[in-house]
Amino acid sequence: MSDDLWTWACAAYAAPGAAEACLSLQDYHEQNVPLLLWAAWTAVTGRRPDEETIEAACDTARAWQTTTIAPLRAVRRTLKAPVPDLETEARLAVRDQVKAAELAAERHLLEGLQALAPAPAEAPRPPLDALVETARLWDRVVPRPALRALADLLPA
Repeated sequence: MSDDLWTWACAAYAAPGAAEACLSLQDYHEQNVPLLLWAAWTAVTGRRPDEETIEAACDTARAWQTTTIAPLRAVRRTLKAPVPDLETEARLAVRDQVKAAELAAERHLLEGLQALAPAPAEAPRPPLDALVETARLWDRVVPRPALRALADLLPA
């Protein structure tokens, strides 16, 4: 188990089915995947952020999401399909650069979230508890079945 959020999040995202579960939460439930991975990581590493800390994490995620991650994602997705008058190789090269910038922004977000997390102080707890707690502060609608599906795929 990694104490480094970035390392843990990359491993979690690579788990079979986890990427699809994360993208479903992002695209169909308007959740912030790095924030959810942070919540799960706090649970499995024995950290217990209080509500004020979770709110601060949501604020940090919203700032990165609205100013950087969402706009980059929109450009990356636009460049995925052929665009009239854009040469394919050049378009895809720029798309790869945008994808790298989006990933860098998500890494900076995760680093900021890790800095907010308290030190481990208790036994690990089920990731679903932390996912629901954080999702509730992110949005009024808590997609429990989708969060449960993600929690079941994450490394303990």
